[in-house]
Order: sequence, then C-alpha cells, then structure tokens
Amino acid sequence: MSTATVTLPGYPTPSSQVHSPTYTATPQAHEYRLAHNARLSPNRPPREFVKQTRNGGVSLRLTGQDDQATLPVYGYGASVEGILDVHKRDGIASVEVQIEGTLMMEEVAEGGATNCKLFLNKSILWVKDRIYEAPCPRSLPFSLPLPTTFSNCGKTYPLPPSYESHLSGLPGFRARIKYSVSAVAVKPNIIPHAVKSSLLGGGDWTISTPFEYLPRTRPSTPLPPPLVPGQWGIIETSQWKVFPTLIHANQGGHDIMVKLYLPASRTFCMHESIPFHVMFSSSAMSLAAFMPLGPVVTTSLKTQHTKLQLLRQTTVDVRNESILGTRTDIWRVDCIGEGAFRHAGDGGAHWIGFSGDIYISPDTKVGGFKAGGFSTKDCVVLTMAPPDLSKSPFKELRLTVPVRLATDPYPRDGSGLVGYSGQTGPPSISSSDEFGATPDLGYDI
Repeated sequence: MSTATVTLPGYPTPSSQVHSPTYTATPQAHEYRLAHNARLSPNRPPREFVKQTRNGGVSLRLTGQDDQATLPVYGYGASVEGILDVHKRDGIASVEVQIEGTLMMEEVAEGGATNCKLFLNKSILWVKDRIYEAPCPRSLPFSLPLPTTFSNCGKTYPLPPSYESHLSGLPGFRARIKYSVSAVAVKPNIIPHAVKSSLLGGGDWTISTPFEYLPRTRPSTPLPPPLVPGQWGIIETSQWKVFPTLIHANQGGHDIMVKLYLPASRTFCMHESIPFHVMFSSSAMSLAAFMPLGPVVTTSLKTQHTKLQLLRQTTVDVRNESILGTRTDIWRVDCIGEGAFRHAGDGGAHWIGFSGDIYISPDTKVGGFKAGGFSTKDCVVLTMAPPDLSKSPFKELRLTVPVRLATDPYPRDGSGLVGYSGQTGPPSISSSDEFGATPDLGYDI
C-alpha cells in the first residue's frame, strides 16, 4: 500500500521593490485628508486646572483642562480625571473624592423651592492601614465618570448642561443647574475609631471647585442648498419643510397665504445663522395693501411690522401641579436671534418671496433641555403686528416652529468624524402643545 504525499502550492517570493508606503503626518501633494480630529492631536500639550487649599495642605489638579480657564469644562460622557496632591500628610486617615450635580429651583412670592440631586459619584482614594501605619501617598490619581442621564419622578432625562436663569418681579423664579468636584482628607482626631466619609468640618482638609458641564452636540445633516423662485412661487424641495398659515383680512378683503420654509432637520448650530425663505401670495389688491406691513429689507431703524425671531422659553415648575386645570409653572421668553430679510423674487402681482438668515446672539451657549421642572425650548416665530388693529386691513399673525440648537456645526469637510463613537439620539423630550415635538440631535463624545 503506497502513501500519497500532498504538497501545498508555494507562494511567489515578493519583489524587493514592493513595500508599504511611507507614512507622513500631513497629506502629500497627491493625497488629501478624508477626516481629521484635532482633539486627538499628539502635539497638544497636557494642561491642568489647579486649585489649592488656603493652608497649602492639599492641591487638586484636574487634567485635560485649559490652564487659563476660569472653571474646568467637561462634555458628554466625559470623566473627571486628575490628581490629588497631599503636601501635609501627618494625621491623615483617609482621602475621598466626589463629583455631584444639583438642580435648584425657587419660585419668588409663590413659597415654593426644591433641590434635586442629579447624581453623586464618590470614590475613596486611600485609607490608612492600622497595622503597617504607612503614611498617605503624596499623589493620588482619580477618575470619576459623568453619567449621561438622570432620573426624576420616575422619568429619565439626558444630563442637562450647566445653566442659570431668573425672572424678576412677582411672581418670579430663580433656577440653577450646577456641578462640582470635591475632595476631603479626613483626620482621626475627629472620629478616632472610624473612617469618616462625609464632607464635615473640624480638622479635615476639604477642597472643592465647581465645573461646567457643556455637552457638545451637532446636527445630523448639513444645511440644504437655498431654494430658488419659479414662475408660480418658490420651488419646494424635500430638504426644506414648509409651514403654511394665513393672514386673515378685515372688512371682507382677501386673506394672504403665508409659507415659511426652514431646513427640514430644524436643527442648527448656535454659532451659525439659520437660513429661511418666506412667501406671501394673494390677490393683487391684498398684496398691495399688505406691503406696508410686510418684511423690510433695509437695515434702517424704522419699525418692522413683520419679524422673524428665534425665541427661547425658560420654564420653572417647582410644585408640578395644576389648579383648576391650569398649570402652576412660571416662564420667561427671550429673543436670542433676529432675522434679516432679502427680496428673493415675485410673480407679477400675485406673490412675493423673501429669503434671509436669523443671526443668533453670541451669548447663547447651550441648547434646549428638560430637567424635571426646569426646561428651555427654542422656536422660530414669524409675527406680523399692525400698528393699529382697528384701522388695519389685516389681523395679527403669529406662527411658531420648534427648533433645536447644537453647539457644533455639521462637519462639511469630514473633520470631527474620527474619534467619535457615533451619533445617538437623546431620549425624547416632552413639549407643550404650543411648541410641539422638537427634532432630535446627536451628541458628540
């Protein structure tokens, strides 16, 4: 019986001239960058935010921070990382660090106030061994993750950004969302036979600093190309959403059809302007009567009867009750953006169109959120207010469209896509009937 020998085919010897391309940190003349994330740059020097106790016994160093910043800043899903330096170690029995978030609301003249703990995350860094009597280490590193959500009254919400608002007058309110990191070095002369783990006074050394929680968000789609006028009006596309309404005429005249066009996503970067189109159509006589009340395309200081604004409603509800079917919440409304109109076209005497941009105030730092009884909502509002309703040929107009503001723009050139774990929509946020459902946006990690 013969035994067959199986021989595997051989592989060709690679040429000595075949090799991997040489890596370069920047694109060469025949190359271009697909995506880039500057936050991952290895050349960025490490920075720290440092705070020290008055007696110099303990220093708190928070890594990854701007050393010129007033307060440390953390984003969505970040960890508060740093080092606790213990300079005076005599008598230290234990060392603990914690981060916490708090929601505080107070209704002025209504007698209501509430404090809600958003989260509390503690970690014991070191405990003295009673057998070996080893001294406390000079440096104790720590890392405490920030949660992405919190629960209140059985509901789960995204962790809200640092924010503060108040309404003067009666009734009024004060509301604040704040975050802090604290560390305490416990000495045994207060409680000689136990390790104390709360921030008490006495001989303990305590150090604390507030920090800003500012989650970065971005739209999930880019801004669409602008619409163009046609023979019968503005030509609509699926990338723009139309919001129709009517300006009702007085004294038997013809109503005016109004169409406001906004990008379909309704999610915008707060550092960019919001594009829009608006079209008015009716009979020639009604349009002629409306023009003195219509949009003004000049930049003069004359009164504008037709306005397009970005409004923010901030609401506080301490009691979460309703009396005889009426909610007990208190709110304020602020204008955080103004629209500028440009003439875009017309169709004889039967329609006229405008385009433009809403310019957002640079003081706007956070988008809308809901945290229990404290919430902010943003909306684009188109209004037309005649100077004298009794003599005006038309009634007032108010059209409200809910929108969302993001901290970062859509990465048109791909920058910012590398290093993210992807976009995830936040939990849905309930809204009032006036504002309707708000669009989702993605979180940057």
